[in-house]
Amino acid sequence: MKKEKISKDEKDYDLIVIGAGITGMAATMYAARLELKTLCLGKSSSNEISIGGIITTAESIENYPGFVHIAGEELANKIRAHALSYPLASIKAEGVESVTKQKDLFLVKTNENEYRGKSILFATGTKWRKLECKGSKEFESKGISYCALCDAPLYKNRIVGLIGGSDSAAKEALVLSEHAKKVYIIYRKEKIHPEPANMKKIEERENIEIITNTNIAEVKGDKRVRAVVLDRKYNGSNELALDGIFVAIGRIAISDLAKEIGVKLNEEEEIIINHKTSETNVPGVYAAGDVVDKQFKQAITGVAEGCTAAHSAFEYLRKNSKN
Repeated sequence: MKKEKISKDEKDYDLIVIGAGITGMAATMYAARLELKTLCLGKSSSNEISIGGIITTAESIENYPGFVHIAGEELANKIRAHALSYPLASIKAEGVESVTKQKDLFLVKTNENEYRGKSILFATGTKWRKLECKGSKEFESKGISYCALCDAPLYKNRIVGLIGGSDSAAKEALVLSEHAKKVYIIYRKEKIHPEPANMKKIEERENIEIITNTNIAEVKGDKRVRAVVLDRKYNGSNELALDGIFVAIGRIAISDLAKEIGVKLNEEEEIIINHKTSETNVPGVYAAGDVVDKQFKQAITGVAEGCTAAHSAFEYLRKNSKN
């Protein structure tokens, strides 16, 4: 697309990216480099994370090429700055409320404005899967947390539990161990399964203890969490005293906006894409990152998909241009 052929209306765009995590911002960079007038909107109405996305809560990233160690927020800021180095790129922290199809355009309504796009990219990511047991709703934000980086300092020299067994859970536990006196990793299966490097770190931390084959049946307390009831005995008791509970039991795809315009989802509500092109079943609509139907979800794979989607949108617009 040539610059002189782009609409002068500031609310008309070649590509609108919904989601401003590193996947969305990388796609914005790539699209703007291809001379597509591109708008990236910072969050959906169902996602509390805005510019930068969930990766900004990561204290240290060690598997993104080019950086041996980098904080999640720093990586997001670098990608954002790269995207905005192109004049045709815009990034706005507005909550998207709806996306509708109108003839050959998509109307995107936010909490502040309405925009028109010739193509759409969903990079809406995921949200935390909530703990569901007796007492869990009662103690939400009263000792139950979903972000160790955000809340770990509140538990200095205290005893906390981390629910989950993934690599993300292991990373959360490591952050907690730097503040808490004791960290219990509570996992429903036989073994936790972090990456080998993080498993080694877990084993080296004297204040981390792993409880496997166990679920939390109930959260107890007064004004705040004081203990949990386990579904099997640990050290002779079903009750474990805790000052706080951190939950890392997976995430749920934020795909409701895509579903509304006919985009196909799988049983897990993830957006189904052509993994060669990042296309969905709806012409002109693309998806990338944690919201799509893939098993291996990493920052680097999301960025790659975002750039693939931007290039596919470029090809789509070139073939369907009326100018």
